Amino acid sequence: MKYSRLTKEQFEELHQEFARFLASQSITADEWEKIKQDKPEVAEDELDVFSDLIWEGTLSRVSYLENWSKNQVYLFFFGDSQIELLAIKTSNQSIDFTKQEGIDWLEKNIGSDEVELFEATKDFTKEKNLEIFQLYKTGCHHNRRCVFQHP
Repeated sequence: MKYSRLTKEQFEELHQEFARFLASQSITADEWEKIKQDKPEVAEDELDVFSDLIWEGTLSRVSYLENWSKNQVYLFFFGDSQIELLAIKTSNQSIDFTKQEGIDWLEKNIGSDEVELFEATKDFTKEKNLEIFQLYKTGCHHNRRCVFQHP
């Protein structure tokens, strides 16, 4: 398995897509029930393959990820061969970027001495989608509340 298996909730949400996936392999609903019962290892493999297909399709459409914490914001942009990072940090401990008031404060004070901006670029060291997936697993989100746009 390349990524991770989808959760039960994700499988429920993608029920129709999974049915189409099975149909593309000429597996009917009755046959699927029989496979689950008689060959659970085959059923597990099918769940893993489907999960990877969903992850691959989803990750290939991601161009931004972001991670917001109380005093820091990490914005990642994914190019063809590099990750660009814009990191924002405030020294003002009363500001909370996870709240709307903190975002409003940041927009008004982005150029102040209380805000530090860092930029970095890194070549992909692995397959692009794997690097995006690893950032997702560490708590990054896709365009959750992006207030900045990449040029």
